[in-house]
Amino acid sequence: MQPRNNMSLRGAVDLAAVKASADAAAKAEEMRAERARKAEAGGADAAVEPLVFSVTEADFQAQVIPLSAEVPVLLLFWAEGYGPAEQQVPVMEALAEEYDGRFVLAEVDVRENQRLAQQLQLRDLPTVLVVVAGQLIPLFEGPAMAEEIRPLLDQLIKEAAERFGIAGEPGVRSGKGEPAVAVEEAEPPVDPAVALAHEALDQGDLGGAIQAYRNVLAGQPGNEEAKLGLAQAELLQRVQGVDPGAVRAAAAERPADVEAQITAADLDLVGGHVDDAFGRLVDTVGRTFGEERDRVRLHLLSLFEVIGADDARVVKARSALARKLF
Repeated sequence: MQPRNNMSLRGAVDLAAVKASADAAAKAEEMRAERARKAEAGGADAAVEPLVFSVTEADFQAQVIPLSAEVPVLLLFWAEGYGPAEQQVPVMEALAEEYDGRFVLAEVDVRENQRLAQQLQLRDLPTVLVVVAGQLIPLFEGPAMAEEIRPLLDQLIKEAAERFGIAGEPGVRSGKGEPAVAVEEAEPPVDPAVALAHEALDQGDLGGAIQAYRNVLAGQPGNEEAKLGLAQAELLQRVQGVDPGAVRAAAAERPADVEAQITAADLDLVGGHVDDAFGRLVDTVGRTFGEERDRVRLHLLSLFEVIGADDARVVKARSALARKLF
Protein backbone atom coordinates (compact mmCIF):
# COMPACT_ATOMS: atom_id res chain seq x y z
CA MET A 1 0.00 0.00 0.00
CA GLN A 2 1.47 3.35 -1.04
CA PRO A 3 -0.55 6.16 0.47
CA ARG A 4 -0.68 9.73 -0.64
CA ASN A 5 -2.62 11.04 2.33
CA ASN A 6 -2.37 11.00 6.12
CA MET A 7 -1.13 7.52 6.87
CA SER A 8 2.23 6.05 5.85
CA LEU A 9 1.80 2.35 5.16
CA ARG A 10 5.13 1.70 3.49
CA GLY A 11 6.31 -0.12 6.62
CA ALA A 12 3.91 -3.02 5.99
CA VAL A 13 5.22 -6.43 7.02
CA ASP A 14 4.19 -9.67 5.33
CA LEU A 15 2.52 -11.77 8.02
CA ALA A 16 3.31 -14.98 6.18
CA ALA A 17 6.42 -15.05 8.38
CA VAL A 18 4.44 -14.79 11.62
CA LYS A 19 2.88 -18.23 12.02
CA ALA A 20 1.94 -20.55 14.82
CA SER A 21 2.95 -24.20 14.77
CA ALA A 22 1.28 -26.63 12.36
CA ASP A 23 -0.63 -28.30 15.20
CA ALA A 24 -1.92 -24.98 16.50
CA ALA A 25 -3.01 -23.88 13.03
CA ALA A 26 -4.82 -27.15 12.50
CA LYS A 27 -6.59 -26.74 15.83
CA ALA A 28 -7.60 -23.19 14.90
CA GLU A 29 -8.95 -24.39 11.58
CA GLU A 30 -11.06 -26.94 13.42
CA MET A 31 -12.42 -24.13 15.60
CA ARG A 32 -13.36 -22.07 12.54
CA ALA A 33 -15.04 -25.08 10.94
CA GLU A 34 -17.03 -25.65 14.12
CA ARG A 35 -18.18 -22.04 14.16
CA ALA A 36 -19.24 -22.36 10.53
CA ARG A 37 -21.27 -25.49 11.31
CA LYS A 38 -22.98 -23.72 14.21
CA ALA A 39 -23.72 -20.68 12.06
CA GLU A 40 -25.25 -22.84 9.34
CA ALA A 41 -27.38 -24.66 11.89
CA GLY A 42 -28.46 -21.45 13.62
CA GLY A 43 -29.52 -19.52 10.54
CA ALA A 44 -28.57 -16.11 9.15
CA ASP A 45 -28.39 -14.27 12.49
CA ALA A 46 -25.89 -16.78 13.88
CA ALA A 47 -23.64 -16.32 10.86
CA VAL A 48 -22.91 -12.71 11.71
CA GLU A 49 -19.19 -12.24 12.47
CA PRO A 50 -18.51 -10.25 15.66
CA LEU A 51 -17.05 -6.76 15.59
CA VAL A 52 -14.76 -7.56 18.54
CA PHE A 53 -13.15 -10.89 19.37
CA SER A 54 -10.12 -12.32 21.15
CA VAL A 55 -7.12 -13.85 19.36
CA THR A 56 -4.46 -16.20 20.67
CA GLU A 57 -1.19 -17.53 19.31
CA ALA A 58 -2.99 -20.74 18.41
CA ASP A 59 -5.64 -19.22 16.15
CA PHE A 60 -3.92 -16.02 14.99
CA GLN A 61 -2.84 -17.34 11.60
CA ALA A 62 -6.06 -19.15 10.79
CA GLN A 63 -8.40 -16.48 12.12
CA VAL A 64 -6.82 -13.11 11.35
CA ILE A 65 -5.13 -13.62 7.97
CA PRO A 66 -8.17 -14.93 6.04
CA LEU A 67 -10.41 -12.30 7.61
CA SER A 68 -7.99 -9.53 6.58
CA ALA A 69 -8.84 -10.30 2.94
CA GLU A 70 -12.42 -9.20 3.65
CA VAL A 71 -12.12 -6.34 6.15
CA PRO A 72 -9.29 -4.45 7.92
CA VAL A 73 -8.44 -6.25 11.16
CA LEU A 74 -7.16 -4.08 14.02
CA LEU A 75 -4.98 -5.92 16.52
CA LEU A 76 -5.12 -4.44 20.01
CA PHE A 77 -2.25 -5.70 22.16
CA TRP A 78 -3.00 -5.15 25.84
CA ALA A 79 -2.26 -6.80 29.19
CA GLU A 80 -4.62 -7.60 32.02
CA GLY A 81 -3.58 -5.69 35.13
CA TYR A 82 -1.68 -2.99 33.23
CA GLY A 83 -3.73 0.19 33.59
CA PRO A 84 -2.88 2.14 30.40
CA ALA A 85 -3.49 -0.94 28.26
CA GLU A 86 -6.67 -1.96 30.07
CA GLN A 87 -8.06 1.55 29.65
CA GLN A 88 -7.49 1.39 25.89
CA VAL A 89 -9.74 -1.65 25.50
CA PRO A 90 -13.13 0.11 26.00
CA VAL A 91 -11.99 2.98 23.78
CA MET A 92 -11.24 0.62 20.91
CA GLU A 93 -14.38 -1.43 21.48
CA ALA A 94 -16.51 1.72 21.36
CA LEU A 95 -14.86 2.73 18.09
CA ALA A 96 -15.53 -0.72 16.66
CA GLU A 97 -19.23 -0.25 17.47
CA GLU A 98 -19.18 3.28 16.07
CA TYR A 99 -17.61 2.21 12.76
CA ASP A 100 -20.10 -0.65 12.64
CA GLY A 101 -18.27 -3.20 10.50
CA ARG A 102 -15.86 -1.02 8.55
CA PHE A 103 -13.15 -2.79 10.54
CA VAL A 104 -13.05 -5.53 13.16
CA LEU A 105 -11.10 -5.52 16.41
CA ALA A 106 -9.02 -8.51 17.51
CA GLU A 107 -7.79 -8.28 21.10
CA VAL A 108 -4.56 -9.97 22.17
CA ASP A 109 -3.57 -10.25 25.85
CA VAL A 110 0.23 -10.30 25.69
CA ARG A 111 0.54 -11.98 29.09
CA GLU A 112 -1.07 -15.06 27.60
CA ASN A 113 0.49 -14.69 24.14
CA GLN A 114 4.08 -13.65 24.79
CA ARG A 115 5.57 -15.43 21.79
CA LEU A 116 3.31 -13.56 19.38
CA ALA A 117 4.25 -10.25 21.00
CA GLN A 118 7.94 -11.14 20.64
CA GLN A 119 7.52 -12.12 17.00
CA LEU A 120 5.91 -8.77 16.24
CA GLN A 121 8.60 -6.91 18.24
CA LEU A 122 6.18 -4.87 20.30
CA ARG A 123 7.77 -1.96 22.16
CA ASP A 124 4.92 -0.55 24.21
CA LEU A 125 1.42 -1.24 25.48
CA PRO A 126 -1.15 -0.66 24.32
CA THR A 127 -0.12 -1.16 20.69
CA VAL A 128 -2.55 -1.24 17.79
CA LEU A 129 -1.52 -2.81 14.50
CA VAL A 130 -3.60 -3.38 11.38
CA VAL A 131 -3.74 -6.39 9.08
CA VAL A 132 -4.95 -5.73 5.53
CA ALA A 133 -4.67 -8.49 2.91
CA GLY A 134 -2.12 -10.29 5.07
CA GLN A 135 0.05 -7.19 5.45
CA LEU A 136 0.90 -5.90 8.92
CA ILE A 137 0.83 -2.13 9.36
CA PRO A 138 1.59 -0.08 12.51
CA LEU A 139 -1.23 2.23 13.59
CA PHE A 140 -0.19 3.65 16.97
CA GLU A 141 1.60 2.88 20.22
CA GLY A 142 0.72 4.00 23.74
CA PRO A 143 -2.61 5.27 25.09
CA ALA A 144 -4.75 7.33 22.70
CA MET A 145 -8.14 8.98 22.88
CA ALA A 146 -10.94 8.31 20.41
CA GLU A 147 -10.63 11.73 18.80
CA GLU A 148 -6.95 11.03 18.10
CA ILE A 149 -7.69 7.61 16.61
CA ARG A 150 -10.59 8.47 14.30
CA PRO A 151 -8.46 10.27 11.65
CA LEU A 152 -6.18 7.22 11.51
CA LEU A 153 -9.14 4.89 11.08
CA ASP A 154 -10.68 7.05 8.37
CA GLN A 155 -7.42 7.05 6.42
CA LEU A 156 -6.95 3.32 6.93
CA ILE A 157 -10.44 2.48 5.67
CA LYS A 158 -10.04 4.72 2.65
CA GLU A 159 -6.70 3.29 1.63
CA ALA A 160 -7.68 -0.33 2.27
CA ALA A 161 -10.47 0.18 -0.25
CA GLU A 162 -8.38 2.10 -2.76
CA ARG A 163 -5.25 -0.04 -2.66
CA PHE A 164 -6.59 -3.53 -1.95
CA GLY A 165 -10.29 -3.29 -2.73
CA ILE A 166 -11.02 -4.30 0.87
CA ALA A 167 -13.89 -2.55 2.60
CA GLY A 168 -15.96 -3.61 5.58
CA GLU A 169 -19.72 -3.47 5.20
CA PRO A 170 -21.48 -1.18 7.69
CA GLY A 171 -24.13 -2.98 9.70
CA VAL A 172 -23.34 -6.46 8.39
CA ARG A 173 -20.98 -7.74 11.10
CA SER A 174 -22.90 -6.07 13.89
CA GLY A 175 -26.08 -7.84 12.77
CA LYS A 176 -27.98 -4.64 12.11
CA GLY A 177 -29.10 -5.79 8.69
CA GLU A 178 -28.58 -4.11 5.36
CA PRO A 179 -26.35 -1.04 5.56
CA ALA A 180 -27.87 2.29 4.81
CA VAL A 181 -27.02 3.70 1.44
CA ALA A 182 -24.48 6.43 2.02
CA VAL A 183 -24.58 9.51 -0.12
CA GLU A 184 -20.98 10.19 -1.04
CA GLU A 185 -19.70 13.46 -2.33
CA ALA A 186 -18.32 13.17 -5.80
CA GLU A 187 -14.56 13.46 -5.77
CA PRO A 188 -13.09 16.09 -8.07
CA PRO A 189 -11.31 14.65 -11.11
CA VAL A 190 -7.58 14.15 -10.68
CA ASP A 191 -5.37 16.50 -12.67
CA PRO A 192 -3.79 14.39 -15.48
CA ALA A 193 -0.36 15.81 -14.67
CA VAL A 194 -0.74 14.89 -11.01
CA ALA A 195 -1.97 11.43 -12.02
CA LEU A 196 1.21 10.89 -14.06
CA ALA A 197 3.31 11.96 -11.09
CA HIS A 198 1.40 9.52 -8.86
CA GLU A 199 1.99 6.75 -11.37
CA ALA A 200 5.73 7.43 -11.41
CA LEU A 201 5.77 7.33 -7.59
CA ASP A 202 3.84 4.06 -7.49
CA GLN A 203 6.30 2.53 -9.96
CA GLY A 204 9.30 3.56 -7.86
CA ASP A 205 10.56 6.19 -10.30
CA LEU A 206 11.31 8.70 -7.57
CA GLY A 207 13.31 11.08 -9.73
CA GLY A 208 10.58 11.17 -12.36
CA ALA A 209 7.87 11.62 -9.73
CA ILE A 210 9.73 14.49 -8.05
CA GLN A 211 10.18 16.31 -11.34
CA ALA A 212 6.56 15.72 -12.33
CA TYR A 213 5.25 17.08 -9.02
CA ARG A 214 7.54 20.11 -9.33
CA ASN A 215 6.23 20.76 -12.83
CA VAL A 216 2.67 20.76 -11.50
CA LEU A 217 3.56 23.11 -8.65
CA ALA A 218 5.33 25.48 -11.00
CA GLY A 219 1.99 26.20 -12.64
CA GLN A 220 -0.24 25.50 -9.62
CA PRO A 221 1.63 26.52 -6.44
CA GLY A 222 -1.44 25.79 -4.30
CA ASN A 223 -2.01 22.22 -5.51
CA GLU A 224 -2.12 20.34 -2.18
CA GLU A 225 -2.09 16.89 -3.75
CA ALA A 226 1.09 17.70 -5.64
CA LYS A 227 2.69 19.17 -2.50
CA LEU A 228 1.92 16.00 -0.58
CA GLY A 229 3.16 13.75 -3.37
CA LEU A 230 6.38 15.74 -3.69
CA ALA A 231 7.03 15.54 0.05
CA GLN A 232 6.57 11.76 0.02
CA ALA A 233 8.73 11.23 -3.07
CA GLU A 234 11.54 13.37 -1.64
CA LEU A 235 11.38 11.50 1.66
CA LEU A 236 11.70 8.12 -0.07
CA GLN A 237 14.57 9.39 -2.21
CA ARG A 238 16.45 10.58 0.89
CA VAL A 239 16.41 7.16 2.53
CA GLN A 240 17.35 5.18 -0.58
CA GLY A 241 20.57 3.24 -0.03
CA VAL A 242 21.10 4.28 3.60
CA ASP A 243 22.19 1.69 6.16
CA PRO A 244 19.47 1.74 8.86
CA GLY A 245 21.73 0.21 11.49
CA ALA A 246 24.50 2.72 10.92
CA VAL A 247 22.04 5.61 10.88
CA ARG A 248 20.40 4.62 14.15
CA ALA A 249 23.76 3.98 15.81
CA ALA A 250 24.99 7.43 14.78
CA ALA A 251 21.79 9.07 16.03
CA ALA A 252 22.08 7.31 19.40
CA GLU A 253 25.76 8.21 19.82
CA ARG A 254 25.41 11.84 18.70
CA PRO A 255 22.09 13.27 19.93
CA ALA A 256 23.09 16.82 18.95
CA ASP A 257 24.20 15.81 15.43
CA VAL A 258 21.56 17.43 13.23
CA GLU A 259 22.31 15.36 10.13
CA ALA A 260 22.16 12.07 12.07
CA GLN A 261 18.87 12.97 13.74
CA ILE A 262 17.26 14.12 10.50
CA THR A 263 18.21 10.92 8.66
CA ALA A 264 17.02 8.76 11.56
CA ALA A 265 13.71 10.66 11.62
CA ASP A 266 13.26 10.02 7.90
CA LEU A 267 13.77 6.29 8.51
CA ASP A 268 11.32 6.38 11.41
CA LEU A 269 8.66 7.95 9.22
CA VAL A 270 9.15 5.57 6.31
CA GLY A 271 8.92 2.68 8.77
CA GLY A 272 5.57 3.92 10.06
CA HIS A 273 6.89 5.22 13.42
CA VAL A 274 5.42 8.68 13.00
CA ASP A 275 5.48 9.73 16.65
CA ASP A 276 9.11 8.60 16.96
CA ALA A 277 10.12 10.68 13.94
CA PHE A 278 8.37 13.79 15.20
CA GLY A 279 9.56 13.35 18.78
CA ARG A 280 13.17 12.90 17.67
CA LEU A 281 13.18 16.19 15.77
CA VAL A 282 11.29 18.10 18.44
CA ASP A 283 13.92 16.99 20.95
CA THR A 284 16.69 17.99 18.54
CA VAL A 285 15.17 21.46 18.21
CA GLY A 286 15.46 21.74 21.98
CA ARG A 287 19.18 20.84 21.86
CA THR A 288 20.25 23.12 19.00
CA PHE A 289 20.52 26.84 18.29
CA GLY A 290 20.67 29.30 15.40
CA GLU A 291 20.91 27.92 11.87
CA GLU A 292 21.03 24.30 13.02
CA ARG A 293 17.82 24.70 15.01
CA ASP A 294 16.15 26.35 12.03
CA ARG A 295 17.25 23.53 9.75
CA VAL A 296 15.74 20.92 12.06
CA ARG A 297 12.54 22.94 12.42
CA LEU A 298 12.10 23.26 8.65
CA HIS A 299 12.76 19.57 8.14
CA LEU A 300 10.15 18.71 10.75
CA LEU A 301 7.65 20.94 8.97
CA SER A 302 8.40 19.08 5.73
CA LEU A 303 7.61 15.78 7.47
CA PHE A 304 4.31 17.25 8.62
CA GLU A 305 3.53 17.70 4.91
CA VAL A 306 4.08 13.97 4.34
CA ILE A 307 1.48 13.01 6.96
CA GLY A 308 -1.03 15.82 6.52
CA ALA A 309 -1.89 18.89 8.57
CA ASP A 310 -5.13 17.45 9.99
CA ASP A 311 -3.53 14.30 11.40
CA ALA A 312 -3.74 14.15 15.22
CA ARG A 313 -0.05 13.26 15.44
CA VAL A 314 0.87 16.37 13.49
CA VAL A 315 -1.30 18.54 15.72
CA LYS A 316 0.36 17.06 18.80
CA ALA A 317 3.87 17.52 17.39
CA ARG A 318 3.16 21.12 16.40
CA SER A 319 2.23 21.88 20.00
CA ALA A 320 5.40 20.22 21.26
CA LEU A 321 7.49 22.17 18.74
CA ALA A 322 5.90 25.44 19.81
CA ARG A 323 6.79 24.71 23.43
CA LYS A 324 10.43 24.11 22.47
CA LEU A 325 10.63 27.29 20.42
CA PHE A 326 8.81 29.64 22.78
